Amino acid sequence: MIEPLPAILVEPIVRAALTEDLGRAGDITTDAVIPATAAFDGVIAARQPGTIAGIEAARLAFFLLDPTISLGIEKPDGTAVAAGDVVARVKGPARAILSAERTALNFLCRLSGTATATARLVEAAKPHRARIVCTRKTTPGLRPLEKHAVRAGGGVNHRFGLDDAVLIKDNHVAVAGGIRAAVERARAAIGHLVKIEVEVDTLQQLEEVLTLPVDVVLLDNMAPEMLACAVTMVAGRLLTEASGRVNENTVREIAATGVDYISSGWITHSAPILDLGLDV
Repeated sequence: MIEPLPAILVEPIVRAALTEDLGRAGDITTDAVIPATAAFDGVIAARQPGTIAGIEAARLAFFLLDPTISLGIEKPDGTAVAAGDVVARVKGPARAILSAERTALNFLCRLSGTATATARLVEAAKPHRARIVCTRKTTPGLRPLEKHAVRAGGGVNHRFGLDDAVLIKDNHVAVAGGIRAAVERARAAIGHLVKIEVEVDTLQQLEEVLTLPVDVVLLDNMAPEMLACAVTMVAGRLLTEASGRVNENTVREIAATGVDYISSGWITHSAPILDLGLDV
């Protein structure tokens, strides 16, 4: 289990999703079919095994439509579930619950999918020291939630945006005129608390990086044999991060090379949802 995100970060995202769904006239189906006084008593349950994330977003989806709705959370973010497990119990006015249902489940299923995919990579990387990290390959507008879901799955976060660390990639190097020029300009421009990471895809580039004031090296799309050589060359002088084609089938071999971190875009941009449902 992990601490939930502050509601002030989550509410604008959930509010926008509800507004998108309710449109100009609200839920005309529910308003026509369900009496205003009808009550709802049901559960959100897992239909397959996985790891939960997005509970706060789901809670806010119900709360924003009717603050009298009760969401009794039984499986907080970061909890592993089996098929059939009750994740939360939902009670309150039926109209509001049914109108918020899809938005709540959209967040919960998608974010739990990210947490589940992350947990699988974390498990596959054991017993090696490598930690699984996410990337900026997130759904526009959902980055805080998806980054939180990665932590719920046992992973850790990479940069949240372009403003919290320097990551010099191949296009930066090409335009700047080389790795040394790019690093020297970055070091002269940033504050003393900002770290610098440089992406390399050859051992020759790595040799140059090792002579520069760099904190982390990103070993991009290297085969496991080359990764192992790179880790040996670094010899603990820098943190090492592997990236490129990281998934359940490749992560174990990558972790065995001895890298410190393994970054995966798959866990946020391509993870399948976790199937969860709301039933009376």
